[in-house]
Amino acid sequence: MARKTYFVTGTDTGVGKTMVSAAILEAARSMGKRTLAMKPIASGCDNTPDGLRNEDALLLQGAMTEELAYDVVNPIALEPAIAPHVAAQQAGKSITAGRLAGYCRGLQMRSYDLMLVEGAGGWRVPLNERETYAALPRELEMPVILVVSLKLGCINHALLTAEAVRADGLRLAGWVANRPEKETMSCEQETFDYLLAHIGAPCLGSLPWNPEADAVALSAHLDISPLLEN
Repeated sequence: MARKTYFVTGTDTGVGKTMVSAAILEAARSMGKRTLAMKPIASGCDNTPDGLRNEDALLLQGAMTEELAYDVVNPIALEPAIAPHVAAQQAGKSITAGRLAGYCRGLQMRSYDLMLVEGAGGWRVPLNERETYAALPRELEMPVILVVSLKLGCINHALLTAEAVRADGLRLAGWVANRPEKETMSCEQETFDYLLAHIGAPCLGSLPWNPEADAVALSAHLDISPLLEN
């Protein structure tokens, strides 16, 4: 199969992008595919003896099949759990789409079948005063996977994000519904059915609430075949 690289975004922050990404990686592993993943920017990192470490980036590092150093998975680690462009300003760092694209291109030189690049927050999260995170997948022409949190308001957020992705000239390769809380939202099935009919991209699966953050178990709820087609 041809090598595939996708950018993973969400309708908002805290919608489960990393867990969905890890589940996709586990699904690909079960199919015998070689996988890579990176989270170019991670704010909300912990100080450890090995340096700044982010929980989400570590989850991706453990879910992929290929071995990568942490600094390759998460080249820009920021301690405050705030918007990345603000955290970068406070740390005296400059973030540009070009710089992030360089990290991604470096990883794309390795051997893999499926590679995921996880964004931060939603589609229009700022990188700096001029660019949003959307500039990265635009520069690399990466198809997009959208994570939709099944909660009140998600139809509006999902459709607006899908429109923005397409307006930026990119293909929405698929979307995943994720239940972020134990309680089921009111009219969840009706909401899911509406998204199926209107989002205009393959649904890769609907993930149930999983308090154990078990990516292997969640991968059983996915059909990633649309991501692997030539």
